Amino acid sequence: MQNTSEKNPKFSIYPIFHTESGAPNYSRRDFYKIVLSTAHMVIHYADQRVEVNGNFLFFANPHIPYAIELLSPTQTGIGCLFNEEFLQAAGRSQSIHESPLFNISARPVLVLDKQQQRLIESLFQRMLVEQDSDYVHKEELVLNYIQLIVHEATKIQPSEIIVNTQGASSRIATLFLALLERQFPIENPHNPLQLRTAQEYANRLSVHVNHLNRAVKAITGKSTTSHIAERIVSEAKALLQHTEWPIAEIAYSLGFEYTTHFNNYFKRVSGTIPKSFRTAV
Repeated sequence: MQNTSEKNPKFSIYPIFHTESGAPNYSRRDFYKIVLSTAHMVIHYADQRVEVNGNFLFFANPHIPYAIELLSPTQTGIGCLFNEEFLQAAGRSQSIHESPLFNISARPVLVLDKQQQRLIESLFQRMLVEQDSDYVHKEELVLNYIQLIVHEATKIQPSEIIVNTQGASSRIATLFLALLERQFPIENPHNPLQLRTAQEYANRLSVHVNHLNRAVKAITGKSTTSHIAERIVSEAKALLQHTEWPIAEIAYSLGFEYTTHFNNYFKRVSGTIPKSFRTAV
């Protein structure tokens, strides 16, 4: 796995030459990733398994685990990593989030012919040159190249973006529940919960909030908001029972600015107030 350069921790363009092999190892990454590559490999992405042999583009969302099995002796190509800070600095975060190529419902791999490969490679090479330049607006220029790659990829194989609706719903619901669970346990009252609403989870998963809500409801029978509320209150009960944190600190750690809001939220979900629950256990 390539890291971003020391010169710019927000993005990195780098050549690829791998000879790794063996069983896939799933993990989360902290960056969006676009790879132009030539290899024979199997890419495990969420619950998808995609085998490619030749020239291809691979799009990875940082919130979705993936693993690679290299079947050929080597993998060559060029890659680009960029994080949320990079997108937000240029005011382009929403446009990337809305791209179907980074959507968890999409097929993450696009097979390229030689002409398509040369076109995409030329854009990567331009980014590689700009990365080491002194141009004051190089970050904006690099992001423009990234968006050009996304547009070209969408034109190349738009049909690859269409997936089975039931399979997509299952995938979205599974990834939502995994992301929800990764927010816990709360171990420090000074590092509050980051995601509390369906919209915030949808943003992290790069799907429209209505799409997320429909998928979660269809697969689990409960709304996204219900899952979030139940998990927050479950964590609140654990903190009330197993820590000596003041209720105000527990409220803050779970993302509530005001204790009264936390009390009302807890009572609405559990039927009692935090203080009564603590004294009862």
